[in-house]
Amino acid sequence: MRIGHAQRAADDRPGWLTGTTVVLAPEGGAVAGVDSRGGAPGTRETDALDPRNVVERIHAVVLTGGSAFGLDSASGVVSWLEEQGRGVPVGPDPSQVVPVVPAAVLFDLGRGGDWRARPDAALGREAVEDAASAEPGAPVRQGNVGAGTGAVVGGMKGGTGTASTVLASGVTVGAVTAVNAAGMAVHPGTGVLYGELWDDRPPPVPGESTHTEAQRRLAQAREETRQRSAGVLRPPLNTTLAVIATDAVLTRAQARKAAGTAHDGLARAVRPVHLMHDGDTVFSLATGERALADGEFNDLLAAAADALTRAMVKAVLAAEGVDGPGGVFPSYRDLYGRP
Repeated sequence: MRIGHAQRAADDRPGWLTGTTVVLAPEGGAVAGVDSRGGAPGTRETDALDPRNVVERIHAVVLTGGSAFGLDSASGVVSWLEEQGRGVPVGPDPSQVVPVVPAAVLFDLGRGGDWRARPDAALGREAVEDAASAEPGAPVRQGNVGAGTGAVVGGMKGGTGTASTVLASGVTVGAVTAVNAAGMAVHPGTGVLYGELWDDRPPPVPGESTHTEAQRRLAQAREETRQRSAGVLRPPLNTTLAVIATDAVLTRAQARKAAGTAHDGLARAVRPVHLMHDGDTVFSLATGERALADGEFNDLLAAAADALTRAMVKAVLAAEGVDGPGGVFPSYRDLYGRP
């Protein structure tokens, strides 16, 4: 699996704060599953992942900003894959393929100030080309990149994060996420990141005065954001997206189960989750290089949830604050001084 990002922010284009992330499957594709639990999902090609349907393998997954408009970015990925001859063979000529590229969107419209600044096919192509050029094993960029560029979590800046683990058998389980939730990533009474409460190590607890000041600054930022939106208080429109990936051999039904169980990891890191204005969607991909031992599928399910929790924590810690015409979104580091 290779991950690529493309984004536009104020440094590139005034009024922009959005982006696209592509998870590129190896040639030949990957077994995939999906589970959407928010009340407002925006997706493409997810029906193809139903185990009852004909498609056995998919070729890439797109996570993107731009709400429903951002689904255009998947078209750029599809056209690039077709040019590479990667897709479901549908004709006698090897070039006659149909790439299967499921996609899901998060809401970041207007976060940079320009309502019409949203990902398109060109940005999708840029992201998949970035993925294709990545060296195997290269670190994945985190923070204000890709689909996490315009992400916000509870009024605080969200972002893109990734984490992985290796099971005792050598099977790898990884996660990449764009954290953009209506709920909070921070415990309101202490300032501790919810996702760190599940770590084996005690989480760092901010001092009382630090937490009080952080809450004051966050409330001030929210009010300033409301003022920059012409004083209109809109309902929070968000969505957290994620992809779980493994080199294990999984059936399509198992891949779907893995996507569903990974939502437990999301629920540990943000509260509340799966609200009517969230479209929380998790994909899972399996390349089928390593067979699972008896009973190891349960270990993989647990690891998927754990990896997603850690990826969400890393997304919040890597995010950088934004102060622009679309609003003020301080980062956790801005508020609490964490490195």
